[in-house]
Amino acid sequence: MKLRQLVLAASLVAAAATSALVSTAAYAQAKEQFFPVLPYRTGAYAPNGVPWANGYADYLKLINARDGGINGVKITFEECDTAYATDRGVECYERLKGKAQGGIFQPLSTGITFALTEKAPADKNPLITGGYGRSESSDGGVFKWNFPLQGTYWSGADIIMQFLTKKENGNLKGKKIALVYHDSPYGKEPIPLLQERAKMQGYDLQLLPVTAPGVEQKATWLQIRQSRPDYVLLWGWGVMNSAALKEAVATGYPRDKMFGVWWSAAEPDVKDVGEAAKGYSGLVVTGPGGKVIEDVKKFVHDKKQGTGPADEVGSTLYNRGLVSAALAVEGVRAAQERFGKGKVVNGDQIRWGLENLNMDDKALKKLGLDTVMKPLSTSCLDHEGSRSARMHTWDGKAWNYSSDWIEADTSIIKPLVKQFADKYAAERKLTRRTPADCQS
Repeated sequence: MKLRQLVLAASLVAAAATSALVSTAAYAQAKEQFFPVLPYRTGAYAPNGVPWANGYADYLKLINARDGGINGVKITFEECDTAYATDRGVECYERLKGKAQGGIFQPLSTGITFALTEKAPADKNPLITGGYGRSESSDGGVFKWNFPLQGTYWSGADIIMQFLTKKENGNLKGKKIALVYHDSPYGKEPIPLLQERAKMQGYDLQLLPVTAPGVEQKATWLQIRQSRPDYVLLWGWGVMNSAALKEAVATGYPRDKMFGVWWSAAEPDVKDVGEAAKGYSGLVVTGPGGKVIEDVKKFVHDKKQGTGPADEVGSTLYNRGLVSAALAVEGVRAAQERFGKGKVVNGDQIRWGLENLNMDDKALKKLGLDTVMKPLSTSCLDHEGSRSARMHTWDGKAWNYSSDWIEADTSIIKPLVKQFADKYAAERKLTRRTPADCQS
């Protein structure tokens, strides 16, 4: 009898030990927040996609190495290369979405964003589309899962037009403005805002689409040589940008009359043109150097954990990727503030965190981000958070700031946002969110 009791006791102890091990393993696994990453390190747009992806990955590594994760929750992440193709982007989304109970996706493509906007609500996966995507998705009352943080294309187009208006002493009437744009959802996004301003300001808008990837632009620049617009706005990506600058040189169009959006004004866009691109300007929403860049070098690159080359750290697109990762991390952190510090949060909780961001000067300084991004604050109805940028100009060897920060004019943009968001909601039979839903 005693023997049977001893065997039973031993079995119970063994079972308890096994259970403890399983619980410990499950707990350890549960203490990891998974970040799906949809970069493009291959394809025609890789030269611009790679530095963004490296900045994104390095920041996630920094949070683990410097901070021990987000309130103790370690970050894991996995990349799936989209090559900037919408079909591959959707495939990558489907492949990665099951690895977490809701995760933040950043498509880095307006085309992929359009596709995922239809999928995210059912899957409860928030989308950060920082500086791209659907411009009307800044309206959180309709687009519950989309977060075009730091500015939409309407904001970007408005800022450029404000800059040109000031340059022309407040009057653009009778001026010719040509938009050379990537013939895709991305390139078409600024058109409604530019058309609205054309009606208000009396300038003539010329629309010149360029077929992807944008290497061949001779016909486009022949039209520009014939019409001689006062200004050319460049809405390109990847090789399209350097090709446009080379064609401008070949046709004699002044580079100081060319102004690009933030995806058309980085180091890869001008390095092959060099001195010939001197005078070209474009928007930028991030700043240089500072504590976070020093920390990336110290905690990541000096430890031989850097994702790309060390000399890339601090470049325009690298910083944009770094800030994009920071926005995702802070969305998780904000969710933890409500749902429990040190906990893994799900997609719906992260969505709440993203629409309750308060990255003020104090918070940014604490994170070492105060030199690379402007303060940002979101709400249920405002999923953009901030909408300012400045101009920088290429001097033949480097970019130099050529304007102060310019805030997009919401008196022009808000009516457009409501018009397009209401149209989207009507087409899909959606109702606007209630105040109660905003608190959920």
